[in-house]
Amino acid sequence: MLRPALVLVALCALPLPARAIDVGAPAPAFVAEDAAGKPVSLTQFRGKILVLEWTNNGCPFVRHMYKSGVMQQLQRQAAADGVAWLSVISSAPGRQGYLTAPGVAAWRTSVGAEPADVLLDPGGALGRAFDARTTPDMFVIDRQGRLVYAGAIDDKISTDPADAKTAHNYVATALSDLKAGRPVSPAWTVSYGCAVKYQ
Repeated sequence: MLRPALVLVALCALPLPARAIDVGAPAPAFVAEDAAGKPVSLTQFRGKILVLEWTNNGCPFVRHMYKSGVMQQLQRQAAADGVAWLSVISSAPGRQGYLTAPGVAAWRTSVGAEPADVLLDPGGALGRAFDARTTPDMFVIDRQGRLVYAGAIDDKISTDPADAKTAHNYVATALSDLKAGRPVSPAWTVSYGCAVKYQ
């Protein structure tokens, strides 16, 4: 018999059907506050490649990506290539993963997270605009503001940090394709992980 914790992880990991956002279309415009209370908008990144990473520090699928060091490595490489990386927290107050500004600072330090910024979306407006469903859930926006990738971080549904190191990473592939001037392929995958903890 499966233990309750294993059943919960299995249920959290179920892939989800196609989302209500079009890859190839302009990304949804947004303005959201970062952990310092500063407004951050999509228009600020016109002319740059942008990655949006939905995260939840209590989700085992997020934790394994950070424990493996893969997420931080992606964030560092993105910065070196001039790509902006924003982590987004859409957990509502009182729900798993909800953080205030001091909590964000502590989380970044504890896991060594290196996004350019962390956006707080406790009301869920940004998450719903992108139809973000899981943590992690990944979106890549090109220099013209078009959504060119949406979906899973990689091809291994797992909470084992070792798997993150051997998986095919879709975000790394998307960024490599953009850097080389190629069409992003795949442009869409089915995300997996913990459900975003909306209100």
